[in-house]
Amino acid sequence: MGRWSLRAKLLVGQLVVLALVCVVIGIGSGIAVSHAQLSQLDTQLRGASLRAGGPAGGGGPGGQQPPPYGHPEALCGSAASQPADGNGPAAQFPVGQPIGTLTVLIGYGVVEQASVLSDSGSGSSHSACQKPLSAEDITLLRTITPAQGTVSMDLPDGGDYRLLASVPKTGLVVITGISERDSDSTLWTLGWALGVVALIGLAAAGLLGWIIVRRTLRPLRRVADTAAKVTALPLDRGDVGLSVRVPDLDTDPSTEVGQVGAALNRMLGHVAGALAARQASETRARQFVADASHELRTPLAAIRGYAELTHRSRDVIPPELAHAMRRVESESARMTTLVDDLLLLARLDSGRPLDLREVDLSRLIVDVVSDAHIAGPGHVWRLELPEEPISIIGDGARLHQVLANLVTNARTHTPAGATVTTALANGPGEQVTVTVTDDGPGIPAEVLPDIFERFARGDTSRSRAAGSTGLGLAIVSAVVTAHAGTVEVTSRPGLTQFTVRLPQVSASAPSEQLTSQRAHSEGTQPT
Repeated sequence: MGRWSLRAKLLVGQLVVLALVCVVIGIGSGIAVSHAQLSQLDTQLRGASLRAGGPAGGGGPGGQQPPPYGHPEALCGSAASQPADGNGPAAQFPVGQPIGTLTVLIGYGVVEQASVLSDSGSGSSHSACQKPLSAEDITLLRTITPAQGTVSMDLPDGGDYRLLASVPKTGLVVITGISERDSDSTLWTLGWALGVVALIGLAAAGLLGWIIVRRTLRPLRRVADTAAKVTALPLDRGDVGLSVRVPDLDTDPSTEVGQVGAALNRMLGHVAGALAARQASETRARQFVADASHELRTPLAAIRGYAELTHRSRDVIPPELAHAMRRVESESARMTTLVDDLLLLARLDSGRPLDLREVDLSRLIVDVVSDAHIAGPGHVWRLELPEEPISIIGDGARLHQVLANLVTNARTHTPAGATVTTALANGPGEQVTVTVTDDGPGIPAEVLPDIFERFARGDTSRSRAAGSTGLGLAIVSAVVTAHAGTVEVTSRPGLTQFTVRLPQVSASAPSEQLTSQRAHSEGTQPT
């Protein structure tokens, strides 16, 4: 039941309790009825025993009452009756005994009569006859003594009987019995009736309980819906207007659900305040980076200009000074690249719109791989393109930067002779897939989860020697995300693959998709 809903647990618990109550009522009723019937049966048995102790076949006291069943002188289904021990005529039943009464007469240890009064089936009101008892039943009955009082016994051929032994005169033992068949039938009927009523009651209680539980837990469902709406919000980035709250109807502190709703509203208020503070801090940081990057570009350009000016001087420059100026020029160029990358990331973070238009991605990949072939002649460059050109909606300059960063990353972190394969394909769905695969040493496992974070490097010293700023893959992730695409990486020794998926332009309605994509990048709804 650990995985069951609260509604199911409450409903099942209610039905289990009701079922236990029904079982207790049924058992108690059965015991009470059984005791009542047994008491009534004992009263009938004592009366039958008194009648059996009178004159055999007589008419009651003084011989005034006629026998209600006549004189059953014949055995059932036989023309002439025989006594139980085969000597003399069969004795008649006492007057007033009901059909089904068992009578056994034992005189001085000899069974004189052992039969049950039965209906002959002739249809007459006086159609009684004697049905002899089997030898097995007689053997069990002879074990009963007057000192035992009333006892119950299951006869092999006769069924359940309530029995009483008496001694009306010296040397004679009379055993009288009344069948418990009717009593058992009544108990079974009562049991079935209680079972049917209990099942109908449980079904009705289950339906009514389901309605009640559903209505009772409806406020909790609304609280859960509010929490679900909050989880669907992109709380990890951007300016989040956390205005979702639990309705006032479900924040009554006098109820358990109201306490949960009020606590959730207080928590959402704290979260909204924290998100607002985070957004303000991020905005200030982005603005600072953007402003600093913009301001640094001018002095860096001046530094590079003066460094290049020394090459044009007609005066002889000492070798030490020439080397120093070359280093100044190199580092200023690297710093300029870093500033440009930081400025680009700041603009993407602030949601600056992209210059969206239709871009021939096939041509773009050919240009990037051609440039990489010139920059890295020691590598093996492979290109896999479909037969037909593929176009998408995007910012051509930024997509070129994405592809260039991926290819440069493969060239930088693989040894000479490594193979780098760039592939373009359609699918899955309305997407295009670009993959850049190399057979180099792979990315360390501890770096792989943070590979798209800013300033993440697998090998710091190598990256710096190669002129890397640690922002290349962060720019790839930011630009692809701005294009409503995804980027992922898989790596192991001998195989590293970056996969970029971008929305594909629809040939039937390129203008509509262009509008939708531009609205996505600007964070607005298309009109």
